[in-house]
Amino acid sequence: MLELCLKSVLQQSVLPDEVLIADDGSKEDTKKIIHMFQQNAPMPINHVWHEDNGFRLTVIRNKAIAQAHMDYIIQIDGDIILHRHFIKDHKQFARRGSFVSGSRVNIQPELSKELLNAKRITIPIHSKGVHNKLNGLRCKLITRLMQNYKRSNILYVRGCNMGFWKEDLIKVNGYNENMIGWGREDSEIACRLTFAGIQKRFIKNAAIAFHIFHPENSRSQDNINNQIMLQTFNEKRTWCDKGLNQYLTQKERK
Repeated sequence: MLELCLKSVLQQSVLPDEVLIADDGSKEDTKKIIHMFQQNAPMPINHVWHEDNGFRLTVIRNKAIAQAHMDYIIQIDGDIILHRHFIKDHKQFARRGSFVSGSRVNIQPELSKELLNAKRITIPIHSKGVHNKLNGLRCKLITRLMQNYKRSNILYVRGCNMGFWKEDLIKVNGYNENMIGWGREDSEIACRLTFAGIQKRFIKNAAIAFHIFHPENSRSQDNINNQIMLQTFNEKRTWCDKGLNQYLTQKERK
């Protein structure tokens, strides 16, 4: 999946200034794929890795964010294929004082298998096996009209398609590393950003992301993570004690 994801990144109409891969303990085969892309990419590809010690997405995301050199960070997952204007749309939509969440188009198992086998990243919206097709329709008018979509529901975000100013992530101390295992880390950080005065804006029908089907990760920690998220929400917290600042320089912490 990562190979198709990186392939779609390198075929963007507007290329990113850098790519950071937050790698939560993958093996040698992933390293080889990344190295292959590093040889030919026109921008730096930084492989941020730590050893496999269970699902520690919040930790590796913070480590990658700390190493970002650019002011604006577009966050995706490794199981995503980007529309060719994905980065262009995100850059045009970005505004100071806000963070962004987008939608995704779900690819059904059979088509996902076909794409992976053929190493293909072009996905016509009308294809059989494309779910929620309307999310794959790129339309600037709808994007403008829908930017307040679900604004009142601050918990509603898609971690596979988000955009943040790095200074805002520093302000709330990034991802909450007390959240171990899969689930709710994106909603929890969205709460803290919102309570810190950073407005959520939703990018609909632009910055289109196609999600490749795969079995879900274990939800064994979901209940604990949900409790942490609800505590953040109920107490209107803007800061987490164990977060991004562990990896920042002294200058960045100020």
